[in-house]
Amino acid sequence: MSKPSLPQGTRDFSADVVRKRQYILNTIRNVYESCGFEPLETPAMENLDTLMGKYGEEGDKLIFKILNNGLDNPSKHDQARTDFETILSGKNSKGLTERALRYDLTIPFARYVAMNHGKLTFPFKRYQMQPVWRADRPQRGRYREFWQCDADVVGSTSLLNEVELATIYQQVFEKLGINVSIRINNRKILAALAHTAGGADRLTDITVAIDKLDKIGLEKVKEELISKGLSTEQIQIIEQYLSISGSSSEKLQQAEALLGQDADAQKGLEELRYILSFFSDTVEIDLTLARGLNYYTGTIFEVKALDVQMGSIGGGGRYDDLTGLFGVPGVPGVGISFGVDRIYDVLEELKRMPDHLNAGPTALFFNMGEQESQTAFRILMELRKAGISGELYHEPAKFDKQFKYAERKNIRYAVFIGSQEIESQTAEVKDLQTGIKEKIPFGALAARLAGR
Repeated sequence: MSKPSLPQGTRDFSADVVRKRQYILNTIRNVYESCGFEPLETPAMENLDTLMGKYGEEGDKLIFKILNNGLDNPSKHDQARTDFETILSGKNSKGLTERALRYDLTIPFARYVAMNHGKLTFPFKRYQMQPVWRADRPQRGRYREFWQCDADVVGSTSLLNEVELATIYQQVFEKLGINVSIRINNRKILAALAHTAGGADRLTDITVAIDKLDKIGLEKVKEELISKGLSTEQIQIIEQYLSISGSSSEKLQQAEALLGQDADAQKGLEELRYILSFFSDTVEIDLTLARGLNYYTGTIFEVKALDVQMGSIGGGGRYDDLTGLFGVPGVPGVGISFGVDRIYDVLEELKRMPDHLNAGPTALFFNMGEQESQTAFRILMELRKAGISGELYHEPAKFDKQFKYAERKNIRYAVFIGSQEIESQTAEVKDLQTGIKEKIPFGALAARLAGR
């Protein structure tokens, strides 16, 4: 029998890791709810047609497809072979796969809005915190199963929504103690660049290539654009655009000089200036920011940690007709997402996880015999009702063994109730951090262990 193992790109989470992750999730959730966002959950799998064609050619390749049920039926084998050949050719076959694991939370959300738009109150503000799956190459900060924490507003074109989402990023990362750069751009400006350098049909080729700039560098981006059929003159325009530098206001001025004759550029620059008017220096313009997903139409966001080498830990943007993909046109939206796994790695590297997250139950009642344990368990139940966590050791054992158990679980107090303690109605309590022992009446245990 082979040794048990995990699928590549997935992880188990021990208790201390789960507590740290919950700290991140709760911090994000509390900020979302303080801003009026409501929770939503959608299934782990979606119909394949729901997902395919929504993320661009690169994204579609990373969707985990699920085999149909019943393929073990001998009568289906010949057709399955034919369908499999279709899959290998790069196409899809409903005979083999009709469902897939969700790639992100945005498309399932758009599907939900399209199915329920007659019942929703607009603007509809929802947050969603669930795992997603991508058939990506695992590496540091990049997993095949990971959590996203999205917040979206649909049914409004107001740029105040973008402003609020940027402030959510500020609040969350301030609470987590992470210094970040919040960068924004506008897809209308990138559309104007495409108009100027080859035509609107080149937008996807250009944005997908630009989106790789940080990873592969300018020369490789130019090589990719050449492979897509762009001319030397067109690539020179793109290179001139990518060389724009300076402060946010200076970047906008240079972009206007290069692309300002284009109506899309004028609108995109106007929107960026409006958003920037709400911030001093905490939000900056990055004209190289592209975010290769096809559905973005306006403002796009990306957040990076300043003190560690890590990819983006947040991102999002405006998608003014995403529900139109599902037959419900005219529902504008904008949203952001937090990368929980990368945020976890950043906090660990910076050593900024709160110390209290490693704490175990408050008290361990030592098992000192059958009669004594019955009394201890009764008192333990009263403590639990008072909101104090604790355990009774599962069997009578040497004190050394019970102490080691408490140490491994980071338990603060050891509580001893023997025959003498039952007679005097007091417990002996030892603070395992300080070593101090106290005699405490049973009735005062809750207040003492709660620190009152």
